[in-house]
Amino acid sequence: MAVMATYNLVDAIFIGRGVGPLGIAGLAVVFPLQLIVMSFGHMVGMGGASIISRALGAGDRARADRTFGNVLLMVLVISAGITAGGFGFLEVLIRLFGATDEIVPYAREYLSVILWGTAFRCYAMSHNNIIRSEGRARVAMLTMIIGAVTNIILDPILIFGLDMGMRGAAAATVIAQLCSTIYIASYFAVGSTSLRMRLPDLRPSGPIIRETLAVGAASFGRMVAGSAVMIVLNHSLGHYGGNIAIAAFGLIHRLLQFTFMPIIGFGQALQPVAGFNYGARRFSMSKLALRISTIRATVFSLGAFLVLMTLAEPLVRLFTRDQELVALAVPSLRVVAIAFPVVGFQMIGAVMFQALGRATHALFLSLSRQMIFLIPLVLIVPRLMGLDGIFWSFPASDVLSAVVTIVMLVREVARLDRKQLAEVRSAA
Repeated sequence: MAVMATYNLVDAIFIGRGVGPLGIAGLAVVFPLQLIVMSFGHMVGMGGASIISRALGAGDRARADRTFGNVLLMVLVISAGITAGGFGFLEVLIRLFGATDEIVPYAREYLSVILWGTAFRCYAMSHNNIIRSEGRARVAMLTMIIGAVTNIILDPILIFGLDMGMRGAAAATVIAQLCSTIYIASYFAVGSTSLRMRLPDLRPSGPIIRETLAVGAASFGRMVAGSAVMIVLNHSLGHYGGNIAIAAFGLIHRLLQFTFMPIIGFGQALQPVAGFNYGARRFSMSKLALRISTIRATVFSLGAFLVLMTLAEPLVRLFTRDQELVALAVPSLRVVAIAFPVVGFQMIGAVMFQALGRATHALFLSLSRQMIFLIPLVLIVPRLMGLDGIFWSFPASDVLSAVVTIVMLVREVARLDRKQLAEVRSAA
């Protein structure tokens, strides 16, 4: 995930240097649709991975294989729908996502190419989660490294060497996603996977599809919430600060992604371990996995907080030489990052409920930070504070969601303690 975060950062740096502030703003406008594609991939992948982990832990290999086949079926159907809808409503989507007249051409150039990679991105996102559900963390990591490194190599060639601008950045991303897809497909075809797919496994299974979507709804909700937040932010930023404000948050968002990605990695590592042990009724091991992941994610988020606070200006200057953009982005980045030390804990809490198959709890926590707290704050606080209020809404929502997470996790740990005690008594 750190490698993927580096790719996202480098991609924006090349666009900022090669295209300019409006290119960065175009990226910010298109990102909601990319998040929607990722959200479907994560929903199907995390939901399927949770079922597969628990099935493998319980020794039910047939259920694991059937889930594997149904995940592929869902990916194909969803990808086709998004691609067709994206091309059919291209201009409408760009305007909906907050593009101004000046930003529209840049967003259109990027989106008209990136849509061709929808199936590759959705497949790679979903099946990478399944690889982790088998405990093959190194294979999952390699698939992401292949895509990220390919993208980083192609970006300067296509953006600068072939002078393709936004289209070059998008083409580099699509090619990179195709490379990851080929590697993942070859792994399942000839690798040492414990999962096998037969044609009957592709036949839709109502119970498996419903459980996959229910458990994966937390991932879907979290990422769609991110997309909704970006749409609201783009419109609010355009209203209170214009194109330069949209570009500033585009930079800030890429830097936040750089810090979020490894935390998401801790959560993805937690999911198969907690799910497998829960399926095997080793509840104390699920608790241990939660404790280790929480500590590591919190330490990392604290370190990220210190870096963003102390190196805000050098980090922003990586993207642009525009002094107006730097002057707005640097203090705004520091405001957004004030409550970052609690973000890691909140994200781990949501994944823990997902790993245990607690779909409703996981969905609520996934939505709390962005949909329940952030969007209302973004709509209300700027009326009192102007543009600054948009950025101050972020630490406020982080603190509120962390408090909710603590309350819910304390109750869940108590529930696991009761189940562990019941297991000990039954064994005696």
